[in-house]
Amino acid sequence: MDRHSAPDPLHPLGDGTRVLVQPDDGVLPVQELIGNAERSVWIKQFTFTHPNLLDAVIAAHNAGRDVRVMMNAHRSSGDRANDASYAMLEAAGVRVQWSSPSFAVTHEKSMLIDDRLAMIATFNFTEKYFTLTRDYGLVTERPPEVAEIRACFEADWDRQSFHPARGTALLWSNLNSRRNMSAFIDTARHSLDVQHPKFVDATILERIAQASRRGVNVRVLCGGKHGISEWDVLDTFASLRVMDQFGVKVRKQKNLRVHAKLLIADGHSALVGSMNIDRSAFDVRRELGAVVAGRAAVHLLASTFEADWHAAHHYDAPDPLLSHTHVEDDFPHDPDLVHE
Repeated sequence: MDRHSAPDPLHPLGDGTRVLVQPDDGVLPVQELIGNAERSVWIKQFTFTHPNLLDAVIAAHNAGRDVRVMMNAHRSSGDRANDASYAMLEAAGVRVQWSSPSFAVTHEKSMLIDDRLAMIATFNFTEKYFTLTRDYGLVTERPPEVAEIRACFEADWDRQSFHPARGTALLWSNLNSRRNMSAFIDTARHSLDVQHPKFVDATILERIAQASRRGVNVRVLCGGKHGISEWDVLDTFASLRVMDQFGVKVRKQKNLRVHAKLLIADGHSALVGSMNIDRSAFDVRRELGAVVAGRAAVHLLASTFEADWHAAHHYDAPDPLLSHTHVEDDFPHDPDLVHE
């Protein structure tokens, strides 16, 4: 189990890994991946409502591709976002299924094309995540990772257990993600950049604080209260205040809403995935992330972070117990943007 085992030896994705930056790249690259499939399209998504991508999936099915779509049934709150999409795909004859009931939520955002290419993303297949939020995706053709994502898809589809391979670039919840994210943070010697909306896990908080304490220049780009539940805002604000006390530089993103989940160590490797820094994300949900060390990929992620950092402002998180100070007025309130 995650909390009792040593970290898996991760071998990062290298050169050839393609990075998608949202909203800069928009929906077209994902639409093209689906449209270029020759044999199969397998998708696992938390929220799937984008009309262009639904149309692309149905077109792939009509062209004779093996199309499977697995969607999360409901949020942790019980709200249901995918019912209309499920009905639409089912009516078109697409093989569609709710995600495995073994998990409170399936928050994974992945896609497999022709058993040769995999996409690991922080964005949902919903319009706002291609237009309003900072998000990332990794596209790889490295066979071990493609095979492992396929194996997990099949296991979840068939309601079977799944055991990650050792020695790939992947992190899985609820299996190894907390300890492998902790191990990634521990590799930082000079700099650690964190672009995450939510901080609700004491283990990761301690790892970030210790990095700063050992002299690593730690920068955290957060989203303030946006998308954070009243329950989780207590831990998030308290964690941001503790990090500030340890010398971590904290800024609040200003140009876009933060939905990304990105860590960059020493400008040489990055961790991108669906999991928030959140106990539930590590312990009870299906999540997927990957470590990448390809020079071009990390450079693009780092330069995007740098631009967002310089557009942002220093952030003093409010006292978590003073709810009247939890005011956010830089973006309109979006009731559908809730960080799981």
